[in-house]
Amino acid sequence: MSSLSPALGRFRGTAITVAYRAENGIRDVLARVAVSRGWTPAAVPHSGYASDQHARVLGRIVLAPASVDPGASRGIPGWRRLLTLECPGAQVRIQLGDTTTTATSDAAGIIDTRVPLDSPLTPGTATVHFRVGERDEAAATIHVFSAAPVRGVICDIDDTVWITGLAHPLRAAWRTLRGSSSTRQIVPGMSRVITTAIDGQVDPGVVYLSNGPWNFAGPVARFLQRHDFPAGALLMTDWGITPKRWFRDGQDHKSTALRRLVEELPHISWVLVGDDGEHDPELYKDLANDHPAHVAVIALRQVLPPAGKGAVEVDSVNGVPVLHGADGDALLPLLREALRAES
Repeated sequence: MSSLSPALGRFRGTAITVAYRAENGIRDVLARVAVSRGWTPAAVPHSGYASDQHARVLGRIVLAPASVDPGASRGIPGWRRLLTLECPGAQVRIQLGDTTTTATSDAAGIIDTRVPLDSPLTPGTATVHFRVGERDEAAATIHVFSAAPVRGVICDIDDTVWITGLAHPLRAAWRTLRGSSSTRQIVPGMSRVITTAIDGQVDPGVVYLSNGPWNFAGPVARFLQRHDFPAGALLMTDWGITPKRWFRDGQDHKSTALRRLVEELPHISWVLVGDDGEHDPELYKDLANDHPAHVAVIALRQVLPPAGKGAVEVDSVNGVPVLHGADGDALLPLLREALRAES
């Protein structure tokens, strides 16, 4: 059996490489056809964040008909949002306050760039402008966090903010691919949890971190706004084959994003909000072990709570309180107590 393992590994690696090249080849053929019919690169900016020295600017470049704004579609099923034609290697002009720079989209058409600021932005919100070729400018919000010590929130989306049911893959796929922001079911009380976590803070950091694809950024943002969640930056990922994997590594995506936020914003103490359906408990506890001064509280929604219990006892990791509750209504009193103890 052991002698077969290297051979199976090589076969798997070869299969992934072939599939990755085939996917890119098909995209390139479709892109040439689209360009021949007048399609041009278009920017779909996403909500980013900034502090006093730098900003993280996010977006995606896709091919679209000249008369179509690819970021304006609403109310369409999730599966249709996956039918985009990404545009790698596109040059994008970015303007944010007094700062102007350029960036190049990656192999998935994504722009994720750290922009040093020529002058500080006023805390609150700012507008970043994207220009690609002769297209009209596209704009998105940059959330400018306080430059002084402040508390912030990093919050998961699936099964934390809205019901996805990742423990039941077929059901989760149906909700994701068939539904829209208006059909998704909220997890009770979670908007109050996020609001309470930043209560009394001046220009706090709020970041929503998801393993969902950037194609769904619009529905996620509209859902959060509709249900009164505090406005914040949105960090998502790209689905599909990579040069080394059949699927993107969601655990690595979240771990990298968490550590980048701690490194870029060392003055923010984070309340980490997630659920126990996937990797949030391990990722959050690892961060608390490595950076206890940067984690104020961990709050975890129980996807399958113990029978007859709305919440279990509070535990801790490296001195950081870890709260467990069936939903936001169960977590809220535990969070209030933890924040009182911290203060």
